[in-house]
Amino acid sequence: MTKTLMLLRHAKSSWKDKHLKDFDRPLKKKGVEIAEFVGKILSHGEFLPDIVLSSPAKRAKDTVEIVNKYSDYKGSTEYYDNFYMGEPGDFIQALRDLPDDVNSVMVVGHNPGLEAFLQILAGNCNALSTGALARIELELTHWRDLNSSTVGKLSKFWDPDEMDLKEIEEEMAKDKKEKEVKEKKEKKEKKEKKEKKEKKNKK
Repeated sequence: MTKTLMLLRHAKSSWKDKHLKDFDRPLKKKGVEIAEFVGKILSHGEFLPDIVLSSPAKRAKDTVEIVNKYSDYKGSTEYYDNFYMGEPGDFIQALRDLPDDVNSVMVVGHNPGLEAFLQILAGNCNALSTGALARIELELTHWRDLNSSTVGKLSKFWDPDEMDLKEIEEEMAKDKKEKEVKEKKEKKEKKEKKEKKEKKNKK
């Protein structure tokens, strides 16, 4: 059986207020835009997780809230204090505690720990820049079997720094419109077929 794990590094944060503690730094405007974009990607690709596990740091929490809003995610979000300075072992332990009916999880955290976790699972891969999202398929039946030797397959990788966000959003909007037109057409055909059948039965 396959489990899906998504690793999302928090979006770009602001260093404007020098008096703020690192834990309390908010997202900058660009970070908000990227978080919105990630939410739309999850919704468009129907990649919504069963549960979200996140660092409680403000920049991570803000990222999660925006992603959840723009993906229309209605599931559970849990915050883990040790994800703030999280190492791969911290993420593994939290995931190992998940029930088996959870098939898809999104972990939101920080570098260098999150990137190190990605490299353990998926091997040599691109850097996990701010706002980057990796989707990994794991051959697991039970989360408790996850460990530092588990090898996964990187099935998707989105790096906002390497993407034309406006162009992709336009494509997603076009796809959504085409899907709605198709669904409307299929619904109409189904209705007509039903009415035709009912009319035939009355004869």
